[in-house]
Amino acid sequence: MTDARTPQPPAVPSAEPPAELSATEPVPGGLGLTHEVGTSLRLTYRGRPLTRYVYGPWDAQLESPRPYFHPIRTLGGDAVTIYRPHDHIWHKGLALSLPNVDDENFWGGVTYRRGTGYRQYDNNGSMDHAGFPELALGGDGRLRVTETLHWRAQSGEHRFTEERRLVAALLPGEDAWALVFRTAVTNVRGTRAVIGSPTTEGRPNAGYGGLFWRGPRDFTGGTVHTPGGSGGDELMGVRAPWLGFTGKHDGHGRSSTLAFVDAPGNEPGGADVQWFVRSTPFAAVCPAPFFDREVTLEDGATLVRAYAVVVADGDRGHAGTRALALAGAALLAEEHSESP
Repeated sequence: MTDARTPQPPAVPSAEPPAELSATEPVPGGLGLTHEVGTSLRLTYRGRPLTRYVYGPWDAQLESPRPYFHPIRTLGGDAVTIYRPHDHIWHKGLALSLPNVDDENFWGGVTYRRGTGYRQYDNNGSMDHAGFPELALGGDGRLRVTETLHWRAQSGEHRFTEERRLVAALLPGEDAWALVFRTAVTNVRGTRAVIGSPTTEGRPNAGYGGLFWRGPRDFTGGTVHTPGGSGGDELMGVRAPWLGFTGKHDGHGRSSTLAFVDAPGNEPGGADVQWFVRSTPFAAVCPAPFFDREVTLEDGATLVRAYAVVVADGDRGHAGTRALALAGAALLAEEHSESP
């Protein structure tokens, strides 16, 4: 018996893919990490850019090549850093930078020396990435990074080895995020090193050097907050455990607030650090451990400093900035270890 059914044409694939293939990729929650190997780490929040840590910079030697964070954004997406401003092209977002280390410059550009003022020398050193012993986005949602760097003079001499520890975390209840920055710098030169600033070389109120933040142009004229109150440029050199800065953005008029926290024990005798801070002619903040005193680092000795930087949307006012600083201090105490 034969099958008399009419032969059927071959099946034509459906124009619509199966539902399981056409579903939209879900937006990731919390923090995310993309490693651009050899160049940078990109941190995201719910899939949106939050910050980029450039550990393989392409800068000219004049700018003292070193790792930096730029751009840094609030959770809402507003940028709170600037990159290579025309007045100081070696300013890059947030970076560890030291202008006066013996005769060397790990800041970029000109060097201030007693009796001669600012001049350009062949002394612009670099902080060179050597590896990531740890690079992980943990189950608790925090990014933890350990980095090894070699500090080299422009001549190529190896001056310091640094172990840098970075932690990025969301702050529950604060609608903000924070970065813990811990540095342990060991002198490997074979002789003692002396770290200072333009102020220790004779220029008043120029004690910059350390973890330095340069804000965007539209933050010029912003408000500075300390535990004792709020103000502006008159707070240059103040001693305090934390310092905040609020600025307003061009374009949409929103504000952002940052709080910078110095770890207890950073300064000898438990003193509060001095702050290099400007509201005009541009926005800048730096907890400055070498503001008006030189620090000697013997051969083989290690200098440890730790900080927290909290980034938030909105003008939080004095009370709100204090709350951000306290939240940053709590994260810093949790993540910071005294061992180098």
